[in-house]
Amino acid sequence: MRSPVSWALLGLVIQRPSYGYELVQRFERTYGDSLELSSPSQIYVSLDALKRRGMIEEIPAEEAEPGVVRQPKPHYKVTEMGVSAYRKWLISLAKEQRRKARLFARQVSVLGAEDALTVLEHCELAYLDEACEAPAKPSKGLLDHVEGLAQRLQWEEDRLAVGAMLSWIDYARRELQQLVAAHRSKR
Repeated sequence: MRSPVSWALLGLVIQRPSYGYELVQRFERTYGDSLELSSPSQIYVSLDALKRRGMIEEIPAEEAEPGVVRQPKPHYKVTEMGVSAYRKWLISLAKEQRRKARLFARQVSVLGAEDALTVLEHCELAYLDEACEAPAKPSKGLLDHVEGLAQRLQWEEDRLAVGAMLSWIDYARRELQQLVAAHRSKR
């Protein structure tokens, strides 16, 4: 399964069994700034794909909404296979992020030193802009609330990632400046 929407949706169902429209709303609240839906129907397509793969299953109507007389909405819960697949996907995602970081470092290094310095300057400005626009650290008062925990974890990951990237840019800049100086002294 390659769709980041499907994986994000699976995570929401792991968090709490839900029905389609509720998942659309939760998806937009949780992932709206990071992962865009082409349309709300993408949630229903992903639900079908997850169900076909055995990662989620429908909850019988009487268990999902006891005492409801109207047309029941299908509710979905995660299966053990779904939880296992989600864990494996998260591990592969972390490995993929490291691979992309290594690839970026190698791709910068193939540029000439002056061009690489220009790229680093633009990257640094983008990271500094992101750091300036970052929201305040979420309150710990939401400690037992899953959404509050997710916000704090994301905030800390962003803070650490920006700091690490700015440190790497500083290191790379010094290395490239030494290369430029050595090249100029040979002239």
